[in-house]
Amino acid sequence: MFGINKNKKTAAPVGALLQSEDLYQRGVATIKDLIAPSAMKISSNNLQIGETFARTLFVVAYPRYLHSNWFSPIINIDFSMDTAMFIHPIETAEILKTLRKSSTQVQSQIHIEEQGGKIRDPILETALQDIEELRDKLQQGTEKFFRFGLYMTLYGSSMEEVEKAHQQIESILEAQLVYVKPAVLKVEQGFSSTLPLANDELDVANNLNTSPLSTTFPFVSADLSSNEGILYGINRHNNSLILFDRFKMENANMVVFSKSGGGKSYTVKLEIFRSLMVGTNVIVIDPENEYKYLCETVGGTFIKLSLNSNFHLNPFDLPQVGEDEDPEDILRSNIASLIGLLHIMLGAITPEEDSILDIAIRETYAMRDITAQSNFKNFNSNSFPTMSDLYAVIRNSEGGESVARRLEKYTEGIFAGVLNHPTNVQINNQLVVFNIRDLEEQLRPIAMYTILQFIWNEMRSTLKQRIVVVDEAWVMMQNEDAASFLFGIAKRCRKYYTGLTTITQDIADFMSSRYGKPIVTNSSLQLLLRQSPAAIDTISDTFYLTEQEKFLLLESNVGEGILFAGAKHVAIKVIASYAEDQIITSDPRQLMEIEQAKKDFDEEEGE
Repeated sequence: MFGINKNKKTAAPVGALLQSEDLYQRGVATIKDLIAPSAMKISSNNLQIGETFARTLFVVAYPRYLHSNWFSPIINIDFSMDTAMFIHPIETAEILKTLRKSSTQVQSQIHIEEQGGKIRDPILETALQDIEELRDKLQQGTEKFFRFGLYMTLYGSSMEEVEKAHQQIESILEAQLVYVKPAVLKVEQGFSSTLPLANDELDVANNLNTSPLSTTFPFVSADLSSNEGILYGINRHNNSLILFDRFKMENANMVVFSKSGGGKSYTVKLEIFRSLMVGTNVIVIDPENEYKYLCETVGGTFIKLSLNSNFHLNPFDLPQVGEDEDPEDILRSNIASLIGLLHIMLGAITPEEDSILDIAIRETYAMRDITAQSNFKNFNSNSFPTMSDLYAVIRNSEGGESVARRLEKYTEGIFAGVLNHPTNVQINNQLVVFNIRDLEEQLRPIAMYTILQFIWNEMRSTLKQRIVVVDEAWVMMQNEDAASFLFGIAKRCRKYYTGLTTITQDIADFMSSRYGKPIVTNSSLQLLLRQSPAAIDTISDTFYLTEQEKFLLLESNVGEGILFAGAKHVAIKVIASYAEDQIITSDPRQLMEIEQAKKDFDEEEGE
């Protein structure tokens, strides 16, 4: 009795303690309480969770054949959606018994119709052929059999948004003969089935063997590997090599967009270095001295343009005339380019002044006996006029006083050493770099225009496989005439076996020009590296990016992004070997280490 009385005495305090613990636990906020919606409303074919509406669809029928990547449009669609795939294996022995029974039934039906004098039924014959083929593969072990359930839960802020998404999903799948239905009266089970809980509460499945089931694999990336060309990087989705020849595409043009420090110059220098190894000629317009070390390493020609430089380019130069080209067309084209250059140099030009410039340029050429009837092949760099000749003609022209005063600083003033001498530049090296870092900001667009005109003349004179790189192309896009000239080269350079690469970090300035979008659309290759939040909307509107692609560009590391090549686009990671990295790096810290290593080596050699 004593023991029993003791238990009765302690039972009351223990029960009270448990009750208190239960009350305490009810008042404790858990992670479920934090993420749970305030309420759920379940209708016949949709679900409302707080302010969000949802609807679950399931696949009810597939076609006879499924091609690879058929589900990719659904995976890449640009709205909120949860997708669940349930794969239930079936024992081969059990399915073989079922197939044997089905085969017997189909054969019996065929025999009955034959005895009745009916014509052959292609449906029955096809069914028998498919059953027998599947029996053979299952028996040989080359195929397995599964029950496959595919569910999709669509989300939206309103029922209209969910309905629109439903219709879009339905149209995409039905175009491939895949049919879906909403989970009517099983909305809650459908919603639970697409949560990451691995519970198939909906239990609507189709019978599929291994081959068609493999086509539903959703993580399929475009492949950009070929047997020729150069290595651009690694596909971040499947680790395949991105290897191809840009000159095999419809045009060899390329645009590169990235924020500062995103790896755009590094990527282009790596492409240049690898292109040189396969025999491609490269010409670079370098505004920031980033290509000097690469140029010196490969034995290229480094041309530094400045106010006191020994290198000169004459915008009055004319190209050699090809057999299929008219000298008059070439002269007119160069006069038009000169007028565009003078617009940049002189600023605002009235229509009257524009007419004076046109007449004056023709007279300037005529002073050197250069007309449409001249034999251009007999000319050399000293045969062409210079800016001083044009200045003399304009100064003596009626109404040309204002133009002459503005032109004077390029012939006799502070900028006289830039454009007022015969050309003394040779670009017969495989790599040529034009450096304009030491030019004043006012002269940079003028210099880039003049260099491009010089390159354009060289392209028309000598046919070679070339890449022309214009770094910081936004500088030219700020001026209408310069942007028009750059677009003209992008549009026509394919004819001369040349690919134009335009690089910019200021996407807003580039796309604000009316020639920005045409240059992008005339480029078969488009490389987007890491972007800033301020520029991502402009990039998204230009390239029609999905939300996932926008996020990828915002979160990418240096040298990572998206490469568009024709109709394909892949997530790319640019990778260089150690030796390549030492040659092409733009990291100031690495450059200092390389320079210090060279000094140490020279000191050791001196000792």
